[in-house]
Amino acid sequence: MSQQIELLDHNKHGHIKLGNVDYSFMQEQHLSPITLHEFPMAAIEHPIVFVKNAETGEFQAVVMLGLKPGINMSVKQGKWTGLYQPHVVRDYPLGLIFNPEVEDKVWIGIRENGVVVDEQNGQALFDGEAETDYLTARKKALVEHYQQDVTSKRLFAKLAEMGLLESQTLTVEVKGEKRNINGIYLINEANVNKLTDEQFAELRQLGLLGPIYSHLTSLHQIHRLARTEALS
Repeated sequence: MSQQIELLDHNKHGHIKLGNVDYSFMQEQHLSPITLHEFPMAAIEHPIVFVKNAETGEFQAVVMLGLKPGINMSVKQGKWTGLYQPHVVRDYPLGLIFNPEVEDKVWIGIRENGVVVDEQNGQALFDGEAETDYLTARKKALVEHYQQDVTSKRLFAKLAEMGLLESQTLTVEVKGEKRNINGIYLINEANVNKLTDEQFAELRQLGLLGPIYSHLTSLHQIHRLARTEALS
């Protein structure tokens, strides 16, 4: 999903429609960002881990869609074979554009070369100069997902501040081959159990207990991914 995104403008994009869903843009993406709000549903199917931005030190939760770069076990021949689709996948090819000089304001953008962009078939984005109900709904979802992302990153920072995120290596076996997964962070359940009553109460007040246990439960999905890859 690294395609260039441009500001959505009815003068330039009034003829564009979003056609049949094609997920080949995710074919080689083995990780996908998610927000805290997605943990309960994502954990049913995907391992949830954390990654750290080396430049900013900011933490981001991601679902593992494959066990190594270039392999997404949820996409086959352009179709999504899994049950849960992260918000960023559903939002494609639309996205948000930020201007660092203008705070608290975002613009809607589109990846013009996206595989679902069509000029003939699909859902129209504009009716003349006015946006269609379809685009209005898509924009509303984008902004909602952005707000959830902002909240999530603030709460991920809280988990790190409390010493609950630790750099770890996961080892999984695929077709008899031991494979180490590095560069990820996990919540250490032992450290959760060592929290004071006040700290535990703070986690509960922040709504973090559910996501924490969803994350820990989701790690069992590593074995499902290994089995799926072995059978593919």
